[in-house]
Amino acid sequence: MGVPRSSIPEDDERIEVYYGAPNVIDAELRFFFKSKRRIDTCMINRSSLAIGIELIKKSFVDAKSRGVKLRYLTEITKDNKGYCKELMKIVDEFKHLEGIGSNFMLSEIEYLAPVVSNDNVGKIASEIIYSNIRTFVDQQQYFFDMLWNKAIPAEQKIREIEEGIEPTRTRIIEDKQEIIKEIKLKNNTANKLSICTSVDGMQMSYNYLFDSYKNVVNKYKKGESIEGMRWLLNLDNQESIGLVRIFLETGIQVRHIKSMPPLSFGVTEKEVAITIEKMVGGKMSESFLISNESVYVNHFNSLFDELWKNGIDAKVKIREIEEGVKHPTIEVIEDTQKSIARAFDIINLAKNEISAMFASSNTFLLAVEINTLDYYQKALQRGVKVNVLIPSNVTGNDHSYNNSLNSSKNRTNNNIVTKVNEIRKKLPQLDIRIADKSLQTRITILVVDNSECMIWELKDETKQDPYEAGGIATYSNINSIASSYALIFHALWKQTEILEQLKVNDKIQKDFISIAAHELRTPIQPILGLSDILLSQKGDIEQHKVMLEAIKRNARRLKALTEDILDVAKIESGSFLLKKERINLNKIIPGIIAEYGSQIKKINNVDMVFISKDDIFVKADKARLSQVFGNILNNAIKFTTEGKITIKVSKMKKDRNEENEVVVSVKDTGIGIEPAISSILFTKFATKSDQGTGLGLYISKNIIEAHCGRIWAENNADGRGATFYFSLPMDRS
Repeated sequence: MGVPRSSIPEDDERIEVYYGAPNVIDAELRFFFKSKRRIDTCMINRSSLAIGIELIKKSFVDAKSRGVKLRYLTEITKDNKGYCKELMKIVDEFKHLEGIGSNFMLSEIEYLAPVVSNDNVGKIASEIIYSNIRTFVDQQQYFFDMLWNKAIPAEQKIREIEEGIEPTRTRIIEDKQEIIKEIKLKNNTANKLSICTSVDGMQMSYNYLFDSYKNVVNKYKKGESIEGMRWLLNLDNQESIGLVRIFLETGIQVRHIKSMPPLSFGVTEKEVAITIEKMVGGKMSESFLISNESVYVNHFNSLFDELWKNGIDAKVKIREIEEGVKHPTIEVIEDTQKSIARAFDIINLAKNEISAMFASSNTFLLAVEINTLDYYQKALQRGVKVNVLIPSNVTGNDHSYNNSLNSSKNRTNNNIVTKVNEIRKKLPQLDIRIADKSLQTRITILVVDNSECMIWELKDETKQDPYEAGGIATYSNINSIASSYALIFHALWKQTEILEQLKVNDKIQKDFISIAAHELRTPIQPILGLSDILLSQKGDIEQHKVMLEAIKRNARRLKALTEDILDVAKIESGSFLLKKERINLNKIIPGIIAEYGSQIKKINNVDMVFISKDDIFVKADKARLSQVFGNILNNAIKFTTEGKITIKVSKMKKDRNEENEVVVSVKDTGIGIEPAISSILFTKFATKSDQGTGLGLYISKNIIEAHCGRIWAENNADGRGATFYFSLPMDRS
């Protein structure tokens, strides 16, 4: 039940609610009567009441006649336009504000707020809130002034309504369904529509908005529109061709451009819709900025027209992609994110070979962080060869650097070695090499199929963000440029091989000097010592014979070592020659076995067995073949302390034909082949023995291969000893 206004003391500060239409009108009349300087009114579609209810209309007129300044704020629409025109004649200032959501009146001392529900729109409110609390009135005055400053003159809004002019506004829409509804509405009323998006943006449009494009296309077909619907995108991805064809078949004009602007947008003759989000996978963007501000609309229409002029018809671009045609291009890309995305695109299209050289170890580690290896892996799965070259941070001369810098570089180097080892386990097909520090440059190079290349400058190696570390990039698909960088890469790649070989050769040289010095010293010492004894002592003849035998034996060792060194020199110089003749293996092998009989006699628990049936002839250098067999037999005797040594000569079928190959095997029951040297058994200096240079098997391999044969070895299946084999073509002449 309402409280009569007459019962309320005038000077009490309070907030009251009055109920019932009579009390509401009474409160408003008293509000107007008490006002001395100003009345500010903010109402939602209630101008009809201010004009239609005579008492309220008279209150406005009386207040104005007393010099009270009247300001009125509402949302002017087609429906209330007439009432607003009448009210404009009474009040001092009248403004329009779209989407206004409050009903209240303010004087210099009081506040009134009619409570309006959906049931009493256009009627007198059934209740009203009153307050004369000074601080509250001041707060509400501040709120009104803020709304007033945002509003536009009523004359302008009424003119727009009467002339059919859309209101100028810019807003952000973040509700997915509202975005779809709003854009469809704009598309359906547009006479022309120009869209610039990525392929993902086109997919999103196809998923949610495609049907709204048909009205624009139909207007164009009927001649009602000059431009119709146009679409710009980058069409370098072959997978998007099918989607683009759907748009082309609908009547939408599509062109390809090399460089996309950072914003995706669609613009009509009246409005523009903009999003900066990346619409991955065809998903709807979460927010759009929509504006009919002429400055924005004109700008984006001009931007689109400029891009359109430089575009390539999508039909032509599709044909070029399908036929593998590429336009010669050199492009400078300042945006690192964009250049990296371009690199991933060309890696995805690689068919034969990818070559990547990184500016530094840290650059490579940053590339790994942005999933570059995933793109390499996909290329490897397609059968593409991938070569990666990374410079080391540390060399043997790094001690000259200051300690902190050297420590940091060593940590990075340790990281790169660890990371490369992990990658090799994960991607064994990836050919990745760590080069010498001297390779470090200020650029990263990527070459694909010797036809496309990208080069990045290294802007700041200390940055941990790859997009900040990298600088300006250059892309080119000109064959001569790409091939030149490919040659640079392969020259540096070859250089790493040469450096590795030099390291190996250096080690071989050191090993050879060490082994040769030891081997030469061993026979020389007894020769010199025994010779001195023979010269200084008379002795008996038998004692002299023993000494002479020792001298002779060690002299033979010197001769054998000298001959081995000479043989290696001949092999590596290409002057190793054979004197072939027809020989019977079953004639020469027993003789060699007999020569080594004296060594076997010294080993009480070892027997030697020779197995062969028929005469077997080969064309070979008798001396060289005896050298091979002697080397193998000597090794078997050296490493066998008990059991037996079995020599076998047999005929074999090669390639399922008749018996045309002879295989000689020497099987022992010794210590077997150590795993550490099994893979390098037939290379120079491969030995774990305290005696010997490790040249014998290397020479033997070259002798057998010069006879068009093979040589190999394996540990025996029973775990005791090893078997050495060599094969030769059989002579049937």
